Amino acid sequence: MNRCIARAAQALLVAGLAAAPGAAPAQGTFPSKPVRIIVPYTAGGAADFTARLIAQRLTEAWREQVLVENRGGAGGNLGMEAAQKSAPDGHTLVMINNSQAINESLYAKLPFNLMKDFTPVMMVASSPMVLAVNPKVAAHTLAEYNALVKAQPGRLSYGSCGVGTPMHLAGELHKFLTRSFIVHVPYRGCAPATLDTIGGQLDAVFATTATVLPHVRAGKLRALAITTAKRTQAAPEIPTFREAGGPALKDYEVDNWYGLMAPAGAPREALARLEAEVRRIVALPDSRARMAGVGIDPYLTTGDELMALLRDDIEKFARVVRFAGIKGD
Repeated sequence: MNRCIARAAQALLVAGLAAAPGAAPAQGTFPSKPVRIIVPYTAGGAADFTARLIAQRLTEAWREQVLVENRGGAGGNLGMEAAQKSAPDGHTLVMINNSQAINESLYAKLPFNLMKDFTPVMMVASSPMVLAVNPKVAAHTLAEYNALVKAQPGRLSYGSCGVGTPMHLAGELHKFLTRSFIVHVPYRGCAPATLDTIGGQLDAVFATTATVLPHVRAGKLRALAITTAKRTQAAPEIPTFREAGGPALKDYEVDNWYGLMAPAGAPREALARLEAEVRRIVALPDSRARMAGVGIDPYLTTGDELMALLRDDIEKFARVVRFAGIKGD
């Protein structure tokens, strides 16, 4: 009898310790170890900024470290492959953008199946792209820029964040619609392309607002137009291509969005908790102010809506890739 009483007391003690503050979480809780957000691009761009904002807030909320890992290269394919090979336990995420939709047409063979090897979590944000020029370029408006490149075919250059990125397609669509020739110089990320435009190695750059706006406000670059159909609240003074480009650009539009995915098979409960936390984080006034400060707009959807948009963009960008004859490295 005394042994039974002792065992019962021991069981109660263990239960009490498990419920006490600071006790180790029960098996199966999420997160149970550090979480990794892979950004398949170099540091300094909108995807990196968004991932780091989310990681910081998640770390504060969960008391578990959330790390951002930049894996740039091959138009984002290296980072996507690293994410696909990770354990599907919810502790590895990848911040994608519509470059992945472009890559479906750009590369003959990918080391992963975008629609089968990943589970969509949610859309997070959108960042309009900007055409900005070095202040020495003799164009203060998009109309003046169009006239300049038409008058000097092949003399001017523009940088993009990489072959096949939305910024590259934005530049090629501009060339196609205006029937002009500008030399394209691809970079491994928006930040280095922007810095070379500031330095004068390039005449212009197509990059995210998150990358370009701080330099525009510092007077190091001149913004001519944004690529989306509507102006962004982060910089309402910058006109759209549709507004400033004349009749040839009346239907011009290229958006740039960011979403979270996980390796296929990740626990639904973990992803549901992640989605709820990200929605809470993006709704915070401080988060929205920080996003607006670098030209990023909240763009929250469900995982199903992210997958639907991904399918639509795959179809849309396939047409642009074909007409421009763009090929992956």
